[in-house]
Amino acid sequence: MLVVGFDTATPAVSVALHDGERVVSEAFATDGRRHGELLAPMIAKVMADAGASRADLTAVAVGVGPGPYTGLRVGVVTARVLGAVLGIPVYGVCSLDVIAADAASAARGEFLVATDARRKEVYWSRYDGAGARLEGPLVGSAGSIPGAARLPVAGAGGQLYRGSFGTVIGPAYPDARTLCTIVAGAGLAPAVPLLAAEPLYLRRPDATEPGPPKRVTPS
Repeated sequence: MLVVGFDTATPAVSVALHDGERVVSEAFATDGRRHGELLAPMIAKVMADAGASRADLTAVAVGVGPGPYTGLRVGVVTARVLGAVLGIPVYGVCSLDVIAADAASAARGEFLVATDARRKEVYWSRYDGAGARLEGPLVGSAGSIPGAARLPVAGAGGQLYRGSFGTVIGPAYPDARTLCTIVAGAGLAPAVPLLAAEPLYLRRPDATEPGPPKRVTPS
């Protein structure tokens, strides 16, 4: 087994390679405006660092958000293309679930994951102490989340709106090493649901296609 995984649902671009037993290479960068430029070279780097070729891959793992339209689309489209070209399966994982898998041990009980949704809102989900999702993903203002002030929170949304949450815990962004480990089934509990490689936008993109030209009538 050789799984390549990546997440572009946040300002971070995270890529990793998993051989079925452990992560063998990884790369990480934070630049919310350069997902399209960074992802392909980072995939090439983790493959080269592990001495592997694309022909060696047996599966692709991708974070499907929720996240802003442009960055999220880069990751999901890249995953689909890789899967189609190589004839291998593509597995989606909610990006908030990836953060939760890393945060559960620090939370020591029910907690939230919140990432920046822009427009003074967050994408969020609620989890039990083992990291199983109880509610979400949803989008809204941090102050509108029921019980948020008493719950620990992971994700960059918690850092942005500290006054709306309880204790802020890490990590801020999804980690492709954890994403790959989930898809490889390497002992993470509870089981994180695997999804289709379809982006979880939760709302319409900020940019929209222009409408038809208006008719000009003579005055």
